[in-house]
Amino acid sequence: MQQRRVVITGMGTVNPLGNSVAQTWDAVLAGISAIRPITRFDTSRLATQIAGDVQNFDYNAYFEGELAKKAKRMDSFCHYAVAAMKEASDQAGLAEVEDRQRVGVSIGSGIGGLTVQYDNAVALQTKGPRRVSPFYIPMSIGNMASGVISMMYGLRGPNVSLQTACASANHSIAMAQLIIRNSMADVMVAGGAEGTLNELAIAAFGNMHALSTRNDSPETASRPFDRDRDGFVLSEGAAVLILEEYEHAKRRGAPILAEVRACGMSGDAYDFVAPDPEGRGAAYSMQMALEQAELNPEQLGYINTHGTSTPVGDLAEINGIHALIRNSVEKTHIGSTKSYHGHVLGATAGVEAVITVQVLRNGIIPANINLFNPDPELPPIQLPTQIVEKRVDAALSNSFGFGGHNSSLILTRI
Repeated sequence: MQQRRVVITGMGTVNPLGNSVAQTWDAVLAGISAIRPITRFDTSRLATQIAGDVQNFDYNAYFEGELAKKAKRMDSFCHYAVAAMKEASDQAGLAEVEDRQRVGVSIGSGIGGLTVQYDNAVALQTKGPRRVSPFYIPMSIGNMASGVISMMYGLRGPNVSLQTACASANHSIAMAQLIIRNSMADVMVAGGAEGTLNELAIAAFGNMHALSTRNDSPETASRPFDRDRDGFVLSEGAAVLILEEYEHAKRRGAPILAEVRACGMSGDAYDFVAPDPEGRGAAYSMQMALEQAELNPEQLGYINTHGTSTPVGDLAEINGIHALIRNSVEKTHIGSTKSYHGHVLGATAGVEAVITVQVLRNGIIPANINLFNPDPELPPIQLPTQIVEKRVDAALSNSFGFGGHNSSLILTRI
């Protein structure tokens, strides 16, 4: 029996670059970094005082009826997921799909409701147990974005939520693809959401020495593959993609944006937070993706790397990539868009999948901004610092997470 093909028919995002796919893509084409000084809370005690925050966002615009009353108690990761879902659903024409049992949800989050957890912990400590919200548990658990979207849209198909740190959104897309391929659903809502921008998160990541402290120049703080990179920049947001069985999408005249060909997955089996310095786990994930997609390395026109701007992680990934494409480095352009939007943790793979689809659709590869002095230890690869205009038929998007979770998503033109 012929394998069911899976395509993308809608996309939506809320992230530091903008509150829609169009705003995000326009900012990328303009070479704009969305990293700014933190104004949401007092940072005077913190070594890192910069982040990628969502701007001009009012969650009330996305909730109606009974859920509108509950929305004020939700964590921001749920707000962002619902906003991204509306854009994606509208583009895909999801309202036209009558059988809601054949539509499921797979939205991941790396951390979930950390702000709700933080606020309630402070309330417990300063005001006592009676001031802990009765909504604390349901509004802080990481699966609630999937739950809320299912409730709002009446989606009664498979409803799952994966938590694999920064690989969560890619794994969620992969799960959605597998569900459709196995005829458990015809349509899946997939992606990731994160809302961890608070003092606790900045302090915790900062004490790990994971964050950039380039407070005097926020817009150049995220420097993947640069000699002077000093850590990642924490960001927030969400991205949602509507995945659909190809023939189902064609029958109802849905817009077909790209095909989800495969997602390779592996484990480093190395360390809690540090990647395998030789990039073996990353290389295996990418090789698996190519084999599943039935593609060769030379067919990859673009790789959107995990590239977080950390000293060890960037080199490990690039070494793995070079091992994969060493015989065709001239055909593959490589970049990290985290220099634009920062690290959105469990949502970052979703945001980068949206950007990668835009690369396939528009034939434009983003520049690597903030790459002032390429690391001399980098192998010979193509890291363009200016926009490259070329047709891209197949692209790979990597996302790796604490715990050694590796994911490599392959998307193709259709």
